[in-house]
Amino acid sequence: MQRADVDTCTSDDSHDAPGGSPSAKIALTIAEARSLAERALRQLDYSAEDASLIADALIDSELCGYSHLGLTRILSVAENPKTSHPREPLAITRETECSALIDGGNTLAVLSLQRATEVAIRKAKKSGIGLIGLYNSYFSGRGAFYLERIARADLVGIHFASATPMVVPIGGARPALGTNPIAVSVPSDRGPLIFDVGTASIMFGDMILKARLGEPLPPGVAIDAAGRPTCDANEALRGGVLPFGGHRGYALSCCVQVMGLLAGAALARGDVQDYGFLLIVLDPGLLLPVEQFKRQVSELVDCIKATPRQDGVEEIRVPSERAFRERERRLASDSISLDSVVHDALKALIEKKPLVRSN
Repeated sequence: MQRADVDTCTSDDSHDAPGGSPSAKIALTIAEARSLAERALRQLDYSAEDASLIADALIDSELCGYSHLGLTRILSVAENPKTSHPREPLAITRETECSALIDGGNTLAVLSLQRATEVAIRKAKKSGIGLIGLYNSYFSGRGAFYLERIARADLVGIHFASATPMVVPIGGARPALGTNPIAVSVPSDRGPLIFDVGTASIMFGDMILKARLGEPLPPGVAIDAAGRPTCDANEALRGGVLPFGGHRGYALSCCVQVMGLLAGAALARGDVQDYGFLLIVLDPGLLLPVEQFKRQVSELVDCIKATPRQDGVEEIRVPSERAFRERERRLASDSISLDSVVHDALKALIEKKPLVRSN
């Protein structure tokens, strides 16, 4: 039966619930998947504590059904030139009662954003607003991972994540924008409501995973190095991807790139097209009693879900609902299914063998 599904997801990469892959699958318990992730991250010189925090985000992506943001991201991190550069502890370079600008020290944003989120929540609880800019960091993963924590603290969260050029402007033949996701979360009596979407027609992590697995891209989402349409993921990695929704997605992507500058994207290396992460966290009590707002959000969701359905549609879902259900199902079954190509590459990384990407 057809299902009306508006669930979306990103961070610096995302798509709707992934379908089956032609590659073989390896069934792991959650503990086995976590151990695999942490051991691989230790090989990249992350401490046991930091590897555990990074694994938290990657495992949650796997549980929510976003494999391209899960353990495969460790392989992308290992291949990224930034990983070989020195890392420094996070440092607040500018601060007020309601804001902070954080130098991420060239560490993974999957790690640094968790700590930035904690700062944003503390400031919003104290001052009503927490405005955090994070720069000199890369690979943030699912924005929903951080935004869920904010919503569970009874706060409203808005997250912008700009990145290095991977997306071509309308009419362009070379990338000039990042995949540039934007996410919003609010609390409700039903739990967090999260909208998390990338502004690219396909997210970079999804494209890398398809290249690794030798799978084609859908038509109309990418170009090769000569600016010609392509369905070859490896050719697209040498070319670029298109914004989603034509000029609307392009305009939104430009907006996110500018918000990255406000977060300090150009401060580390002077590059206005670098990574930047902006968190805006608000106490809804500034405008409405928190419980009243949560009740009204729940009522809105109920109204949406009660909309008369088209023939053959069993249910109308709202953003984040599919991911939460999938997480519950996988937690109950204690099972994560990993592509064998990714599993073997992670094992090779742990054993210090060279990584080879499919072509």
